[in-house]
Amino acid sequence: MTASADLVLTNAEVHTLGSPDETHEAVAVRDGEVVRVGRAFDVELLAGVETRVVDCEGRVVLPGFIDAHTHLPMVGRSLVHADLSAADSPAEAVELLRERAAEVERENGADGDGADDNETGGDGGTDWVFGYGYDESTWDDSRYLTRDDLDAVSESLPVVAFREDLHTAGVNSVVLDRYADEMPDEGVQTAGDDGPSEGDGDGDVAVEPTGVVVEGAVDVLREATEPGREEMTELVRAAQSYATARGVTGVHDMVRGSRAPEVYRDLAEAGELALRVRINYWSDHLDALREVGLRTNHGGGSRGGLVTVGAIKTFTDGSFGGRTAKLTEPYADAAADPDAADDETGQWVVDPEELRGLVADADESGYQFTAHAIGDAAVDAVLDAYEETDDPGAARHRVEHVELASDEAIERFAESGVVASVQPNFLKWADEGGLYDARLGERRLRTNRYRDLLDAGVDLAFGSDCMPLGPLLGVDLATDHPNPDQSLTVTEALRAYTSGAAHAGFDEDRLGTVAVGTAADLVVLDESPWEADSIRDIAVSMTVVDGRVVFERD
Repeated sequence: MTASADLVLTNAEVHTLGSPDETHEAVAVRDGEVVRVGRAFDVELLAGVETRVVDCEGRVVLPGFIDAHTHLPMVGRSLVHADLSAADSPAEAVELLRERAAEVERENGADGDGADDNETGGDGGTDWVFGYGYDESTWDDSRYLTRDDLDAVSESLPVVAFREDLHTAGVNSVVLDRYADEMPDEGVQTAGDDGPSEGDGDGDVAVEPTGVVVEGAVDVLREATEPGREEMTELVRAAQSYATARGVTGVHDMVRGSRAPEVYRDLAEAGELALRVRINYWSDHLDALREVGLRTNHGGGSRGGLVTVGAIKTFTDGSFGGRTAKLTEPYADAAADPDAADDETGQWVVDPEELRGLVADADESGYQFTAHAIGDAAVDAVLDAYEETDDPGAARHRVEHVELASDEAIERFAESGVVASVQPNFLKWADEGGLYDARLGERRLRTNRYRDLLDAGVDLAFGSDCMPLGPLLGVDLATDHPNPDQSLTVTEALRAYTSGAAHAGFDEDRLGTVAVGTAADLVVLDESPWEADSIRDIAVSMTVVDGRVVFERD
C-alpha cells in the first residue's frame, strides 16, 4: 500500500520549470521529497488522515528560489539596524541614523557608554550606530555620506553608514580617530586645499579625511564590528524570515571571518534553520578548511543536510558605485569628479598575479572557486586564471557579477564551462540617467548581458547580493532589460533563479525543478509571473523547504 503524503498542494498551476516546462494541477510531498506531480485527482489519492491538504485556489506553484549570491547576515543587519535604503536624500539618511543612535543610547545607558570603546571586535560593536543600504545614485544630491553628515548623528558614538554595495562607507570623526592608523591610505578619501589626496604614505592621513572610506578601509570596519555568536543568531533569524517570505528556499552565502557558519549549523541541529545554505568561504579560510578536511559539497548531496560547503571566494576589483571596479577604459565621469580614484580605470583589490595563485591552490585541492569581478578587465583576469586549471567547467568555477563583459569574454565563458553568477536587480542602475550611465556612458547598454550569455550556452545563475534580496524583483528586471536585446523570457529568468542557481551549487539533480524524487522546496505565488502586470509585486503565499512549510501568509 502506498504511504500517505505529508503535504498536498492541489487546485494549483504547478510549473515544473524542467525542459520543457510542464504544467500540472497538484503536487504531493512525503519525507521532504516530491512523490507525485500530476492531475489533482491522482495526487489527492495520496491524502491520508494526517496529510495537510492545501487548496491553492488556482495559485502558481514553482520550485523554490535559490539566491546564488547573498550576504545573509547583512540582510539581518539592515533589519535590526538603520535601513538606509529607505532614504531619498543625505538628510533623510542622517535622520534615520539619529533615530538608531537614540536606540543605541537607550540600550547602553543614557551616556552611550554601555560598551568599552576599545573592545568592539566579536560583539558586533554594541555601542556603534550602523546604517546599511544607502544608494546616493537615486538622490537629487548625489554624493556619498561624509564625516560632516555623520558627526551630526553623534559626536560620541562611532557611526558608520554603509553604501548598498558594501565597498564604500561613510564614518564619523569618532571612527576616524579610532581607526585611522589601521586603514590603508588608498582606502581613505581625503580633500585639502589643493583637491583630492591619498595620504602621506606613512599610515597617517596627509590632509583632512572626508569620512568616505572604500575597499580595504571598509574591511577594517567589518573586522572590528563582526557580530558575536549571540548577535549573529539574531541576525540570521531575522534574515531567514525575510528571505522565506520572498520565496527563497536556498542561499549561497559569502562569508569571511564570521560566526555565521557556526550559527547556521547550530540552527540546523536545533531544527530551526528555514533555508538551505551553501557557504562560500573567503580565500583566507582555505588552509583551515583543508586542515579540518572540509571540501566543496560536504554536508549536502542527495538527502543531505541543510548546510553545505561551497566554493572558495575572493575579490578581484571593487564596484561601479565606488569607481573601484577595474575597467579596460576610463570611467566616463572620473575626470570631472574630485572624489574619483587616481586611477581612472578603477583598482585591483586582488591583483591578477595573486588571483592566479589563489585559484591554482584551491583548484589543486579540489575546491570550487568563485571570484567577484565587475569590470571587464577583472572578468578577463578571472577567466585567465581559470583557464590555467585542468577543467574549470567540471569544477564549476564561478564569476560573480560579470557586469561588464566583452564579446570575447562571453565566448570564453561558453568554451570553458565557467558559471556566470549574476544579479539582475543591478539593472535598477542601468536606466538612462542612472548610475551606470554616469559611470560608463554609452557602455551602460553593454552591461549585464544575460541574453548574450544564455544564447552562447553559458550556465547562468541568478542571485541578489542582497541589493535587495528579492527574486521576483530580479525576474522583473531581467525580463525588461534597459537594453531590450538583452531581455530574457519569464521562463528563462525563473530558471536562472532555480535550476541555474542549483547547477552553480552542484544541486541540479535534487533542486530547481518540480519532479518526483526532487527535494520538496516550493514556492506558491498569488499570481502568474507570465501574466502579471508587475512581477516584482506578486505576493508569496507559501514557502516550503524540505517538505516543511517555513512561511505562510495570513
